Amino acid sequence: MGRTRSAAAHQKVLEAALKLVAERGVNATSMDAIAAKSGVSKATIYNHWPDKDALLLEMMAEAHGLRSRPVFDSGDTRADMIAALAYRSPEYADIREKLMPQFVAYSASNRAFGSAWRDMVMEPPRRELRALMKSGVEKGELAPELDFELSLALLLGPIVYWHAFLRRSSQAPRELAEGVVDAFWRAFGLKSRRPSKIRLHAEKTGESARPTSPSQGLTIR
Repeated sequence: MGRTRSAAAHQKVLEAALKLVAERGVNATSMDAIAAKSGVSKATIYNHWPDKDALLLEMMAEAHGLRSRPVFDSGDTRADMIAALAYRSPEYADIREKLMPQFVAYSASNRAFGSAWRDMVMEPPRRELRALMKSGVEKGELAPELDFELSLALLLGPIVYWHAFLRRSSQAPRELAEGVVDAFWRAFGLKSRRPSKIRLHAEKTGESARPTSPSQGLTIR
């Protein structure tokens, strides 16, 4: 029973913090205000979190649904990569939109917090995409020499850009995710690769595929 009460108090504090920060901003939301709104004593709050920043980080994890992300393992590597990139938790969608500007501003003046926040939010999709790419390589779908770190930058970069500059609603960036993965698949997917025009011409004419000029040395996919 004690464990249940503790879990209930934990959730009440998270929900109170979410609402207050969305309404007032980070700096204007005190631990006293969170305690008053949640009905949980400040002493109990500090038993759950060592400081305000720790509470804020878990609050953002709650808002982004980081603890309840689905498992992307349908067996279709390309489709799972799209789903992982496009996923946005349906919970707290309206509050999340209000929170983002507040946390961007807070992170600008608190770099340690900003770094911890970015790492926390980006780690789940990084982990998921890495596992999917590894699976794609093992299944012969993706190039065996694939550079995972470079690939993560290519895949996640456009989604980060969307969140920063293009987001206009709480809807998931599905169309952008599809375009990003399609481009990635054309570049690194083994089944989608096409022989160069030079090699095709050589196969038809029986000539050597060795380039005769510098411009022919370019690989054309």
